[in-house]
Amino acid sequence: MLRSSKVSGVVLAGCLAVLAAGCGKPQSALSKTAANAHRYDVRGKVVSVDAKDGVISMDTQAIPGVMEAMTMAYNLRDPWAAQELHPGDEIHATLDTGSGRAELSGITITHQAVLDTPPARQYNVPQVGQTVPDFTLRNQDGRLIHLRQFRGKVLMLTFIFTRCPSPKYCPLMNQNFAAINKQLAADPALYGRTHLLSISFDPQYDTPAVLRRYGESYIGSKREDGFAHWDFAAPSEKELASLLQWFDVGVTRQSGEVTQHTLSTVIIGPGGRVRYWYPSNDWTPAMAIRDIKTVLQTQSGKPVPANR
Repeated sequence: MLRSSKVSGVVLAGCLAVLAAGCGKPQSALSKTAANAHRYDVRGKVVSVDAKDGVISMDTQAIPGVMEAMTMAYNLRDPWAAQELHPGDEIHATLDTGSGRAELSGITITHQAVLDTPPARQYNVPQVGQTVPDFTLRNQDGRLIHLRQFRGKVLMLTFIFTRCPSPKYCPLMNQNFAAINKQLAADPALYGRTHLLSISFDPQYDTPAVLRRYGESYIGSKREDGFAHWDFAAPSEKELASLLQWFDVGVTRQSGEVTQHTLSTVIIGPGGRVRYWYPSNDWTPAMAIRDIKTVLQTQSGKPVPANR
């Protein structure tokens, strides 16, 4: 989701997958280089925006050794992001061709040609040191839980919805959490000082019964204590908007169903403050375990063995 800022412009926290659709020699140069190239800075000016199809055309500056300056069309992986761009916007991004296709990530609008109407809701971007509000949720057992009740432990939370169709979004977050849960369970000392929480932003559909069935498919246990270390929960409709705004989760709905959303995963320290924030899907369980150990070490002043 693109946000406005007088200081740093507009930043897209997620990644935009693009397909280069140029012509002639420049496109040929890009195609031949893509298999061996890695990452490049790319700058350009938006020429046109097709919000319906999620396509933008950009006057792209030359990328030395990759392609000449040219105007190219880019198909956005998240088509709704095109609604945040305007002709004349100047952008800076990273072009990644290591996967065999051209991908833009970390898009920043360095000059905004058209100032957006101030949004009705202001989104907070989680910052290290921020105290997390005491949001209330209802978990898979139908029991009300509060974020404050996890004070004293490292709480790692993420956002999902059970009908998510994209394997790179909610299912990947759940797979990561399942791996983290398994690794933490192997060490009683770490297990007892941590907790996992998956929050649904689709409370009308994701009832406690739905969340329980969904959670069991990842936890792999129907025992009563299966959710002792990992809760699946949803806020009330009344508190949903403020929860998503605070954790910088953008959700688009059509006919009441979620069609697009951004990602947000947070590690909260024992004191209830943000310690790490992952705004995309490129983090790994190994990274999270490392960061959790760092938080615990900082809290206790004692090193956590590296082999755990």
